Amino acid sequence: MRTATLGRTTVPVTALGFGAAPIGNLYRPVPDVDAHDAVRAAWAAGVRYFDTAPHYGLGLSERRLGAVLAEQPRVDFTLSTKVGRILAEYDGGGDDLANGFDVLASHRRVWDFSADGVRRSLESSLDRLGLDRVDVVLLHDPDDHWAEAAGKGFPALAELRDQGVIGAIGVGMNQWEMPARFIRETEIDVVMLAGRYSLLEQPAAAEFLPLCLEHKVSVLAAGVFNSGLLSRHEIPVGAKYNYADAPPELVDRARAIAAVCERHGVTLPQAAIQFAFGHPAIASVVIGARTGAQMSQNAELVANPVPPALWAELRERDLLAADVSGPGEQA
Repeated sequence: MRTATLGRTTVPVTALGFGAAPIGNLYRPVPDVDAHDAVRAAWAAGVRYFDTAPHYGLGLSERRLGAVLAEQPRVDFTLSTKVGRILAEYDGGGDDLANGFDVLASHRRVWDFSADGVRRSLESSLDRLGLDRVDVVLLHDPDDHWAEAAGKGFPALAELRDQGVIGAIGVGMNQWEMPARFIRETEIDVVMLAGRYSLLEQPAAAEFLPLCLEHKVSVLAAGVFNSGLLSRHEIPVGAKYNYADAPPELVDRARAIAAVCERHGVTLPQAAIQFAFGHPAIASVVIGARTGAQMSQNAELVANPVPPALWAELRERDLLAADVSGPGEQA
């Protein structure tokens, strides 16, 4: 599988990455055997970049991912996790569904982008992963915490990068505006951009992605299914968008895109995955899976090229921004 290095670093990522939020029981329970099979299927498909976070299932994602990756030589894969939420013990009982994860609420999340918080979060992640290092650390969702994340969290990560403790640092968010500010005002290597450059919408195309190229910052494209809306060719009732029920107008738009895909012999999820590969700033497309079968299917969708004529027709029908190119087209 094709690989790229992040920013100006030597940290490699495969074109397809494994996103471990679903195996943290995102929305519903995932049995251990299914979660482990998903990771193993990713490995069998050639995936060597894996992403997780403490937020995903209150550490469950990290524990499950680490357990399977322990089967492989550490030098053979790249792993990222995130900082910004400390998991504090909690005895209030109940579940964590209010935060999207079907796990026991044994801990509560405490926002902390301080230097000490970043180091404590990373140390706890290593314990859950059962590893002695991670390759990439991302400031996770600092939307309401710019001053602390940029003024304290980033310098702490930069120091760890300078010491060689981690290889690359960056930010992971569901918006592009604050990551653009990080690029302009700090020296990050990578942005994990969730949902803002997808087949459904491309708000990051005009300003953000060119800025990444200018500053040699790599993009990890996550959320290319927009939380599920583009994950099936036949869009079901109750499909999700941005972690909530999809608005009717977006469901209609997704169905219109699916109809065009059909005319070109392509499924909606196939086009959704392939689309993100069309921009040179994107180093990896990160896809989650709950089972081995799902992951194997995602890998097949990556392997099957999409006819460039599909992107042209989508533009003609105002279903794709006029200034956006898909893979296989001249940018």
